[in-house]
Amino acid sequence: MTLIFVNLKRFDIPRRLGGICPMDDPGKWAGRIMEESLKNGLGKLNDMEVVFLFPEALVLTAVNKLASCPKKETETINIGCQGVFRENVEKGGNFGAFTTSLPASAAKNMGCEWSIIGHCEERKDKLGIIAMYEPGALKNEEMMKRAKNAVDKVINREVLCALKTGMKVLLCVGETAEEKGFGSFNEQEPRIKASLSSQLDTGLKESLIYNPQENVVIGYEPVWAIGPGKKPPGRDYIEFVSSYIKTHCKDRHGFEPTVVYGGGLKEENARMISNIESIDGGLVALTRFSGDIGFYADEFKRIVDSCL
Repeated sequence: MTLIFVNLKRFDIPRRLGGICPMDDPGKWAGRIMEESLKNGLGKLNDMEVVFLFPEALVLTAVNKLASCPKKETETINIGCQGVFRENVEKGGNFGAFTTSLPASAAKNMGCEWSIIGHCEERKDKLGIIAMYEPGALKNEEMMKRAKNAVDKVINREVLCALKTGMKVLLCVGETAEEKGFGSFNEQEPRIKASLSSQLDTGLKESLIYNPQENVVIGYEPVWAIGPGKKPPGRDYIEFVSSYIKTHCKDRHGFEPTVVYGGGLKEENARMISNIESIDGGLVALTRFSGDIGFYADEFKRIVDSCL
């Protein structure tokens, strides 16, 4: 594996308020996570990079903590944000009338090198907005297809904003249970490919001028398998999808992307996933899923070690 992303979701909210941060001061927690990660040697890995994707409120804490350490201790750790707005601040354009939104220029200026875009939670939210204001908009297959295409177009604008600003992008794609459908794998295969190709083709539109080979990573999320009580895909399924993503992007978009598994890289599956030739990395959200659930630096180090 060459890339492991850590999506720290809403770790800006302490547990006493219903969040997941174990400290009342999320900023102190973010600084501690950086300190422990550096102590565990994650800034000095060989042939692997770790990207921490923070909520906006914690980005500067993480960036400043890394900046306060010797460069040789931090070389393989980077900081990213959890999405950017579909429009951006540019010279000669809108100077910043983006209240509540995070322009890519602001994220880049804070020190973000990466942004995750198109995560299944973002896609679900955008579809929810369409359903909220257009009752019945998702009631049949054709209308759902049009709504998802509209979401893909918004995501594409976010991708282009990030790339134009000089950030790298983790673009997430994946099929839902409805898109996968029932039946044998042979029956499901064309539907899976159709879902992935639609998201990739729209999401990557006009990205070629920004050297996507170096600046775009595709995160595969098996949306149908994400969540409590759901069975994750096996090795063969992950290998099939990741290989298809690489081939499709090479044939249609002129580059063979780095592909990471976004269905939840864990200590239990890290070794198996790291041995899939067409998978180049993974996406971690939590390291502990029972008891005091959360993200723990020492447990994350064990996941990294399993992938080396």
